[in-house]
Amino acid sequence: MESSSGSERDWCRATGLGRKDPGQRKARQGRASGSPGFKSGQCSGSARSRSPQALGPRGSTERKRFYQNVSITQGEGGFEINLDHRKLKTPQAKLFTVPNEALAIAVATEWDSQQDTIKFYTMHLTTLCNTSLDNPTQRNKDQLIQAAVKFLDTDTLCYRVEEPETLVELQKNEWDPIIEWAEKRYGVKIGSSTSIMGPSIPAQTQEVLTSHLASYNMWALQGIEFVVAQLKSMVLTLGLIDLHLTVEQAVLLSRLEEEYQIQKWGNIEWAHDYELQELRARTAAGTLFIHLCSESSTVKHKLLQE
Repeated sequence: MESSSGSERDWCRATGLGRKDPGQRKARQGRASGSPGFKSGQCSGSARSRSPQALGPRGSTERKRFYQNVSITQGEGGFEINLDHRKLKTPQAKLFTVPNEALAIAVATEWDSQQDTIKFYTMHLTTLCNTSLDNPTQRNKDQLIQAAVKFLDTDTLCYRVEEPETLVELQKNEWDPIIEWAEKRYGVKIGSSTSIMGPSIPAQTQEVLTSHLASYNMWALQGIEFVVAQLKSMVLTLGLIDLHLTVEQAVLLSRLEEEYQIQKWGNIEWAHDYELQELRARTAAGTLFIHLCSESSTVKHKLLQE
């Protein structure tokens, strides 16, 4: 998808979401059409039309595609996603409405990219929107912030090994610069430790980061907690949000010890590749979600196309 601003192009580059899968390109049979202002955009598919449901039976991860076209309309509460001529709803049967057009386009593209089978487990943006709309855990803003900040206590980058020496050196060379960047960027002390208890994070550090996260809205905070949970690192997540790191860099840094062990002992080929790609996809989607939910501007004209 094209972006109407340089900042969005930068984020698509950083997250890797602008890259297209050759297999999907061949499989897709439709092209979008839209009107100025994108009051409505439409994507054509190959599946026969059925009455859409929110997200299919609970617990299901796949179902046959039941719609032909995906479109976007602007309603009173924001932008809505239409599957054929029916409005998409959340698992709790709420109207699926997102706050801005750019996010609506991203979600619509996610639905349009599904082939004969809808694979819900690949639709991370839709899942994050559903979580933001339904708030199934009924948490408020303060609770979301505390959940994210709490990851500092067990941050991957803060736990170091004492041996072997090669891994010790690798962690120092790769992780220390990121921690030093975060400390300078936010004016805090984080540090690292070889103790099983981890480093003692100063209360002031937690207060500063809590105050920083408070500047984000509820939707963006859902995305932040999601990315932190994927990377097991608040520090790496901050690096992604500030465009200090790309998704590929953040993922590899979060898996530094695993990658070291794989290089030393080998790996189960398909399992390693699948796990790595899945983590990249989830992290990229979460990072893009944070960015789109933090933007107040809308896209003036977009085309959902191959």
